[in-house]
Amino acid sequence: MTEILFWIIIAILAVDFVLERGLDYLNTTRWSPDLPDEVKGIYDEEKYSKQQKYSKTNHRFGMLTSSFSFILIMLMLFLKGFALVNGWALSIIDNPIWTALLFFVILMLASDVLTTPFSIYGTFVIEERFGFNKTTGKTFVLDKIKGWLLGAIIGGGLLALIIFIYLKTGELFWVYVWLVISGFSLFMTMFYSSLIVPLFNKQTPLEEGELKEAINQFTEKVGFKLDNIFVIDGSKRSTKANAYFTGLGKKKRIVLYDTLINDLEIPELVAVLAHEIGHYKKKHIIWSLLIGIIQTGVMLFIFSLVIDSPELSAALGVEKASFHIGLITFGILYSPLSSIIGIFMNIFSRKNEYQADAFAAKHYEADALASALKKLSVKNLSNLRPHPAYVFFHYSHPTLLQRLEALKGK
Repeated sequence: MTEILFWIIIAILAVDFVLERGLDYLNTTRWSPDLPDEVKGIYDEEKYSKQQKYSKTNHRFGMLTSSFSFILIMLMLFLKGFALVNGWALSIIDNPIWTALLFFVILMLASDVLTTPFSIYGTFVIEERFGFNKTTGKTFVLDKIKGWLLGAIIGGGLLALIIFIYLKTGELFWVYVWLVISGFSLFMTMFYSSLIVPLFNKQTPLEEGELKEAINQFTEKVGFKLDNIFVIDGSKRSTKANAYFTGLGKKKRIVLYDTLINDLEIPELVAVLAHEIGHYKKKHIIWSLLIGIIQTGVMLFIFSLVIDSPELSAALGVEKASFHIGLITFGILYSPLSSIIGIFMNIFSRKNEYQADAFAAKHYEADALASALKKLSVKNLSNLRPHPAYVFFHYSHPTLLQRLEALKGK
């Protein structure tokens, strides 16, 4: 049974790698040296040529990084690397919780050391070459340190609590862990932007002026009370623009990137904000949170059925069953089901995006939203002609051309 599980793990990882590279290849078949008819009026010849170069560069770089990661995990499996790291951790401390924490610290630090050169190249070479990068060396290093600390405090704290619950409750551990994770998810939905984001970016209330006045007029029109409109210094790291909605109830807020404000006209900015408000009005945030909680419960229940199986740990070369080794094995075995769920979640998300666009078009201006979407796509050198199969598997948003088509006549 152990050997069968091992080869199932290898097969899952191999099939996933081949599938992803196949989808990447399909996207390359959509490249064209000439400006396609469907993107005329959005891209000009010069911008389109730059976008194609950006896509090709990222494709080659993605092939390199994904192949490196695949080879690394294969070496860990065939050379019993997980068993080796587990042995190191056990030789230092023989406690289920502290051994697990030390095990993951070793893995995460080793992974970070090996992948940081790729991050540096992606940020300071590729993004710099195409005019996106604004990240300084200091910011990059500080982001790394803050990421490590957050991972240790939040990730480590949650893992320690989960293992503690498992040791104390046995069979029903998944119910208690489900409650803990659900509560944490709700807490992060409410407070992420006010507690975590400020560690990395500065958020300031939108100053008084024509834009705020236009936003207030719109929110009053649609009966949406919004006191928290913030501008985030996205230009600290990149010239790419974005906006997002976060929080629930009195904690809800809309965050606009400063780059977005610089790139769009006031009617376009209000249209983008109307789209974000559409998500709230259509209860997309609540539904996404509930679906995520249900998915977590299902996963934990399945995990509870097999966690005591010594075969899970043995599949990675560890003779004595342990929670953290079983967790890694289960995570890989569960990934095909997780991918299938992800496809349906993307379908659900794309449907939500159409609804939010329709809300903005109905209650504000369809043309202003369309203009904003076009500008953002060109600014970010977005791929406007991805292969439909790639969209089906990976896109949480419809493509720009699909959104523009849906906005026609609204």
